[in-house]
Amino acid sequence: MDHIDYEAEYKEIVKVLEEHGGELDYKTLNEILANKFEGVRLRLKTMKEKGIVDFEGIVPSFNSKIQLTK
Repeated sequence: MDHIDYEAEYKEIVKVLEEHGGELDYKTLNEILANKFEGVRLRLKTMKEKGIVDFEGIVPSFNSKIQLTK
């Protein structure tokens, strides 16, 4: 089984958010990252728990606004 570098994925999400002024809707973020890795929703859930991003609810929906907090 291959090792997944979650930290690299977190950094990629942060990079995309920074490129869009620190905020982006989940649907667009997911579309941008779709070719890079799967599981954006789960990564965002973990990132919210770590205080890196914020959004309404426990996991983001397609209408959620993802905001960079750090």
